[in-house]
Amino acid sequence: MDRQRKKIQLNIVRLVAVMLVAILIIIFRYGWLQLVQGTELSERMRYQVGQDYLVQSPRGAILDRNGRELAASTMTKSLFVDPNHVENAQQLAKDLAPLVRKPEEEILKDIAVGGGFVWVKRRLEQSEYEAIRRMIRDKGYTVCLGFRDEAKRYYPNDVLAANVLGFVGTDDKGLDGIEQALDKYIKGEVTESFLYTDTQDRPILESIFDRHGYQGDRCKTIQLTIDSAIQFIVEQELDRAMAENDPVAVTCVAMDPKTGEILAMASRPSYNPNRFFDYEPEVWKNRAVSFVYEPGSTFKTVTAGAALQEGIVTPNQIFVDPGYVMVSGMRIQNWNGASFGTVTFADIVKQSLNTGFALIGLELGGEKLVKYAHLFGFGDVTGIELPGEEAGLLYSPDEMVESDIATMAIGQSIAVTPLQLVRAMSAVANDGVLLKPHIVKSIKNANGSIYSETQVEPVRKTIDPATDKVLMELLEQVVATGGGQKAKVRGYRVAGKTGTAQKINSEGTGYAEGRYIASFLGFGPVENPKVALLVMIDDPSGVFYGGQIAAPVAGRIFSQIFRYMRIEPSETPADDEEEISADVGEGDGTGTSSLQTYTPPKVETPAPAETEENLPAESKDSAEITVPDFYGKSIRQAARLASDTGLILETSGSGFATEQSIESGAVVPRNSVIKINFNP
Repeated sequence: MDRQRKKIQLNIVRLVAVMLVAILIIIFRYGWLQLVQGTELSERMRYQVGQDYLVQSPRGAILDRNGRELAASTMTKSLFVDPNHVENAQQLAKDLAPLVRKPEEEILKDIAVGGGFVWVKRRLEQSEYEAIRRMIRDKGYTVCLGFRDEAKRYYPNDVLAANVLGFVGTDDKGLDGIEQALDKYIKGEVTESFLYTDTQDRPILESIFDRHGYQGDRCKTIQLTIDSAIQFIVEQELDRAMAENDPVAVTCVAMDPKTGEILAMASRPSYNPNRFFDYEPEVWKNRAVSFVYEPGSTFKTVTAGAALQEGIVTPNQIFVDPGYVMVSGMRIQNWNGASFGTVTFADIVKQSLNTGFALIGLELGGEKLVKYAHLFGFGDVTGIELPGEEAGLLYSPDEMVESDIATMAIGQSIAVTPLQLVRAMSAVANDGVLLKPHIVKSIKNANGSIYSETQVEPVRKTIDPATDKVLMELLEQVVATGGGQKAKVRGYRVAGKTGTAQKINSEGTGYAEGRYIASFLGFGPVENPKVALLVMIDDPSGVFYGGQIAAPVAGRIFSQIFRYMRIEPSETPADDEEEISADVGEGDGTGTSSLQTYTPPKVETPAPAETEENLPAESKDSAEITVPDFYGKSIRQAARLASDTGLILETSGSGFATEQSIESGAVVPRNSVIKINFNP
């Protein structure tokens, strides 16, 4: 009995030992699977029952100042192929090619990549998606073809504000304009999700895990200072300027001079950001901030302001215009070399006399001239929220010789951007206070709360308010009775300055023959400025004077903006008899012995012959004139002869005159239009 009992006990011990060993093995195996192979097995299991995929929220919207959409995103379908499950690649490529608008060979290359996932076409149009979905169902391609949700960027107004907005690449990355500059704020949020699939890698329970329309928490909405109505007005007029003048390009910037807000910014040629890949990269550029050029006579605004502030001149100061001056062996002359005789400083500004501004620049000296250029914002980037901004070029005062000072005073030998110019004129319209321009009004969080809001940012004082008032009056006379008359708006007081600058040649060694940039720079209404405006026409065909071709564009834009903004007409529009204040400057008058300041008696000044950038004012003299012979003359020579004679010139072609619409020797009324054809 004892023996039997011992045997049973031994068997029990053995069984327990076996069980303990088995338990230990199981525990060890479990620990091994969990701790050592856990991650690997988990991934293998996930791969067998489903797959990870990325979910992207739509990109934040871009709005104008009134909440109108300029750029928006929507969720769309993208098509992929699983090469591992393609049975007949040739047939699949043949069926897909017309639907995705890709060559069969390109689709075959995609399939040949192998693996379980290759994009065929991303961000399909709705019509494309529907057609492909029907084809998949009808031909049984559900195993190898599938769709994923992706955000697609749309620009509902097509070309409107394209150079400001920029565009987005295939990976939701901003590549130009606001899209690039503020990409970190508006870029869609990407999150990882898991999609369950069957044994054929087909999604199951997709409706439960569908993230269509998912809104991220990080992407924000950008509200610009741009007014889409004003932007439309500007772009419409730029299109007209392109058609009428056949230039290389035109650019316009409209700015609120009291706040620094950009109301409109446009260039032509432009592009449609919905199809940016169809255009040359050159047209993507925002010329308002990236194009640098010699400003010509528009820069004389700065020279005039500096001279008034330093007490070197007063509006009624008299001097005699010799027609040209020699500076360090360089001849600087009025556009036709003619003398205007006895003139006031007001006349110098109104008629944009190079001789007067050159002499005034020499009185100022290089140090003060460059100082005021910097005060008005030239030589530095403005800091606007746009990529690609250029700083321009200014002299170092220590390196300037007299000819440099004289040419800088008339807007040559320096380089500026359109935005810098309109910012400087805005300072004149803002009591002499320079502001930092901005194009972003606010950034809003996804829940609608304000993330940031741009405030008015004064930078510095340029000239005293009293001096500024006089400068405004002088610029108003430019439009009222001088070279900028074609920018007039009936019933409103507009101030401004025209400019015609020669273009630098491609080698950068001098000026290109017969190539110019015509400009008008101004603001209005003078009594309470609401808009500062620059219109720049680059290398027009035929007529090239700013007063002829840029001023009319500005006048039409001003007129439409004033009506759109419901600005009341001015009570006292300027006239040519208006007295200009002489309460200017804080300078001590040193170095002005040759330009004595006094109020002159009434004198007869020369008739306002055409300056370097404007047509003659409308003549009240109805006398008849004899038409000269233009044959063989260049465009510039013909323009001078027409102006001297009293004819209005219209040109076509380039080279030398070969045909004129009115025969030489004919007697016609003054201000008749004569058309001249030019050929090489």
